[in-house]
Amino acid sequence: MESIHVKLNEVVLRDGLQLEDKILSIEEKLEIYAALKKAGIQSFEFGAFVHPKRVPQMANSGEFFSRIEKDKAEASLIALIPNLKGAERAREAGVQTVNYVLSISDSHNLQNVQQPTAKSLEDLKEIRWYCGKNGMVLNVSCATTFGCPFEGEIPEERVLEILGEIVLLDIPLITLADTTGMAHPKQVHGLMKRILEQFPNQTFNLHFHNTRGMGLANVLAGVKAGVRNFDTALGGIGGCPFAPGATGNVCTEDVVHMLQLMDVETETDLDGLLAASDLLSEAIGHASPSYLMKAGPSTRKYPLPVTQ
Repeated sequence: MESIHVKLNEVVLRDGLQLEDKILSIEEKLEIYAALKKAGIQSFEFGAFVHPKRVPQMANSGEFFSRIEKDKAEASLIALIPNLKGAERAREAGVQTVNYVLSISDSHNLQNVQQPTAKSLEDLKEIRWYCGKNGMVLNVSCATTFGCPFEGEIPEERVLEILGEIVLLDIPLITLADTTGMAHPKQVHGLMKRILEQFPNQTFNLHFHNTRGMGLANVLAGVKAGVRNFDTALGGIGGCPFAPGATGNVCTEDVVHMLQLMDVETETDLDGLLAASDLLSEAIGHASPSYLMKAGPSTRKYPLPVTQ
């Protein structure tokens, strides 16, 4: 593969923690955040401005941002929002970049934000105006792009139609999410080649889950199709609380390990990521799905057994 650079957006502090039974304190989040920064991570989806009863793990997002706000000149600090009220709360907290989420599938959109996708697209126009008026950057995430747990396969034409509406709003970054790990490499490569050809001036980001063990293969398929931006989560934890069967995100340290072996630059330190992942496991109180935390890098060498 030719020499290329991939940008990672770390989502463990939002998507990673939202399925955890334990609600991490501000101090615990800060420790993980600092370790990730030390490892070279420069983009974070740090939290979400959602109703605290629906996602209690995100209730302290505003307070957490107040503790890391000093870094906003050197790192991308992004908050997820489900609606205009979320954008307003983010602005009140001083957040400058927000990520609005909608689902390609109507069924999942109804579960996730209690309205059809068409209504979310209408709301997006209002949120776009609000963010522009207040000097905020607005990105968009499209959940269930590669399949819906309620509807099954999503027709490519529906994905392209919805993307066409979003692109018209001059959105800097559009994330295409495999919400419950239904994607496979052939699908990812084919759909992304088609999307990149149809929208050559739009920057896309991919968000995969490892539900069925294809997360790393899907990342590679995305890279080969020409995508250069990916969401990953430290330890491979997380998932959508409103989708049956949802499991962890594709794991940051596993992705970095794979890409580094292939001479793909991520500007991150693998040893630092492993140290951060160890802190994460301590904080959440259990081992993560990370392959590298179990086996270590493939470059690890073991001593020969002693013979008598």
